[in-house]
This record gives sequence, C-alpha cells and structure tokens, in this order.
Amino acid sequence: METTRRVVLAGGSGFLGRSLAQVLEARGYEVIILTRSPAPGSAREVAWDGRTLGDWCARLEGAVAVVNLTGRSVDCRYTLENRREILSSRLDSVRVLGEAIRRCATPPSVSVQAASLAIYGNSGEAVRDESSPPGEGFSVDVCRQWEQAFAEQRSPGTRQVLLRIGFALGRDGGALGSLARLARWGLGGTVGSGQQYVSWLHLDDLNALFLRAIEHPSMHGVYNATGPSPVTNAEFMRTLRHVLRRPWSPPAPAWAVRVGARLLGTEAELALSGRRGLPQRLMAEGFQFRHTDLSEALEDLLGTRHAPAAAKSASA
Repeated sequence: METTRRVVLAGGSGFLGRSLAQVLEARGYEVIILTRSPAPGSAREVAWDGRTLGDWCARLEGAVAVVNLTGRSVDCRYTLENRREILSSRLDSVRVLGEAIRRCATPPSVSVQAASLAIYGNSGEAVRDESSPPGEGFSVDVCRQWEQAFAEQRSPGTRQVLLRIGFALGRDGGALGSLARLARWGLGGTVGSGQQYVSWLHLDDLNALFLRAIEHPSMHGVYNATGPSPVTNAEFMRTLRHVLRRPWSPPAPAWAVRVGARLLGTEAELALSGRRGLPQRLMAEGFQFRHTDLSEALEDLLGTRHAPAAAKSASA
C-alpha cells in the first residue's frame, strides 16, 4: 500500500477527536477514526474494540500518523470496577496499536499519544515541567503505567510523541461547557480553597500541537501540552464569571464539593486538586501559543466573538 496523507485517530469520536479531525481534513489529510460504534455507512469510521487486532490494522499501513485518544473518562466514581476500566482502556489501546504498527510493512511515520498532566498529582504552587517527578495517588499511578506502556512500543520506523494534556477549553465539549452552565445559574464561585492551579489551553492551540507533532520530524518524546499561563481556580472562576457577565457567586467549600461530587457520581479530587504545569519543551523549541490570556480565550469561546475553529499552522 502506498504512503498517503492518512491520519488514523484511535478513539477519535470524542471531544478532542472530533475537533482534530476537522482541522486535519481542512489541511488535506484523509482521516480514519477507530471507534467502538462506527456510524452506519461511514467511510471514515472503522470498528475496533481497543484491545484486539482486526481489520482496522490495514488502515495503519502507509499512514502519515496514528494519534491515540483512547481512554475511559475519569469523570466518574473511582469504584474498583471503574478504576480497572480507566487503566485497562488506556493500556490495552496503547499495546494493541503498538503491535499493529510493528506488523506494518510501511509503518506510520509518527505515533502521537494523548496523556495527562495528572501525572504530577496535586502539586500545589510548585511549577511542573517535563523534568518534574510524578506525584502520588490513583491518577498518577494510571498515568505512570500509561506512559510506560507507550514507551515500550518502540518501533524503528515510527517516531513517538507523548502529549501530557492540560485542561482543554473548547466550544463543543469538555468540561468548560459544564462550568459555564453553572456560572450562568449563579453557581460559578471559587471551588474549595481556590488556590489549586488550572493548567489550561485553548483547543486551537492543542490542535496546533497535534499538527506539530505530526508534521515536525524533530518533535519527539514527552511534552506538557498546556498553555504557558496557568491560573488558580479562584482566578479562573472569576474570569469565567466576568466573561459571562455574571455577578459574584457563592464559593463552594471543599465539604460541599465532596457531597456534590457523590450526588453527581464523580470524584471531588477532579475539582479540588490542581497542578501548575508549564510547556517548557515547547517554549524552548519556539512554539507560539495563540491564546495566552485567559479572559481573551474564554471570550473567544463563550463571548460574542464566536467563530468556527479553523485550521491553524502548526509551524513554530
């Protein structure tokens, strides 16, 4: 099979995958989405289970890149069953993609793995870059095993890039929509102490990072895929209220967050923990973020200046 401008998105039917697929197609790539529930008759959606080899493997042959976005959402109660699924969904997909790549006569030029800044744990005010050690806890343990599994899938014909993604802000999915609804309902106050850091980035910049990982042969290894201007939760919520033209909202103390999380079927640590991540490697390599001011980014996404996301150059 001849090399094409094909990019395979594993687990590409979610929030990040849908947005990235649009950007890739606008740049002339053929996009193939590996999903457990392909749309009937879809030419670009291909069935896979995220665990076993199958007919989908042929789509990797001669591809430009494979991007793995697979992983069960962590927005749930951390029961034993959910913990197992959170971990297995990540490890299984990494390993089966690695096996499929090794079987290719013409393997993808690059394998891009989506990971998480959660590897640094609840790190308080300490700045965390790619050289910082992991933190502690369940989420950290998942991230460590996840990254180790990816590192073990080395193939001589395929460059590897791992992106530790922060809090991605977008219009059509992710957590920002939920936070905006709460703020509009008068529930957009500071969460817990408000001192936990939010390492955010605009979805346009995240898509540009994916494109850069695909198109720049010099990019390899682990990168913090987050913006250069992390803020505290108190500042984030204050800015969100300002952009939405909402008055002061009552703070949500930690005990109330824990009660609310249990009622909503999620974990309080998702809101009460934070990390002050910086994209040190990207900045050293000259990557230019388009959105570095939180107020401007939120206004772009939630304010009056709504415009469809366009394909941006991934050039530094």
